Amino acid sequence: MIQQTISRTRFLLRSCTIPLLLLCFPITALGDGNETISSYSEAKRIFDSIHQQHRRTVYCGFSYSKTRDVELPDEFPLTPFPTRAQKMEREHIVPVENFGKAFPEWRNGSPMCVDNHGRAYSGRRCAQMASARFRLMEADLHNIFPSVGSVNAARRNFNFEELDGKGRQVFGPSCPVLFSGRKVEPPARAKGIVARAYLYMDQSYPEYHMSRRQKRLMEVWNATYPPDEWECRRNTMIRERQGNGNSFIEKACTDAFSTSSFHNGDPGAQQKD
Repeated sequence: MIQQTISRTRFLLRSCTIPLLLLCFPITALGDGNETISSYSEAKRIFDSIHQQHRRTVYCGFSYSKTRDVELPDEFPLTPFPTRAQKMEREHIVPVENFGKAFPEWRNGSPMCVDNHGRAYSGRRCAQMASARFRLMEADLHNIFPSVGSVNAARRNFNFEELDGKGRQVFGPSCPVLFSGRKVEPPARAKGIVARAYLYMDQSYPEYHMSRRQKRLMEVWNATYPPDEWECRRNTMIRERQGNGNSFIEKACTDAFSTSSFHNGDPGAQQKD
């Protein structure tokens, strides 16, 4: 696997020499979010098209089929979400609720949000109906990743933390996500990906802000776990479809290409548990 990654990296390096780096990985201006994909349903179609080239879940690293059936190892527990465990779901790394509550339509409803029986409603459904800005944030592909459905269900809208080994591996050693109360620690393979999604959303949308403590943790994870070749390629494909890139990915990818290496000589570093 590592040798294949090295070969692909060398091919890309030959195609993207230093004078062309900014063409291959143009750095996104600060504050640029999604202004193109106007609905989550549209985002899901584009997401599936991009991930046909790399059907692997973000936390567990499990493969899945074109029909979103996950190839689970025998030791992976199906409980407590047996149906969702067998399907890939598209997970918002920064949970929708965490930025959705900034919108008055989510909190208080809107004159547009009345059902067929005349009852007013609020929450995500109303924000989708009444706020174009919310729909753009919800549809931002830089915040959406493939996840095992049961892991997505268990994670809910909990924040990521360093648990120092004190959490519980709900899904066993094959997917070592740690849970402790309302806190979750992703495996090492996903920490950099998680960090760059959080930093991007915090930078791109004034409706969402991390706490100072959480932002510092994400900055540490971003520096410790740089992107691999697939994360760089994915960002480029999203830029082509959505119109903007994640500058935290693009800077790291440009630096990697300019030194002719990924992860200080280890292209598989991001994928290790």
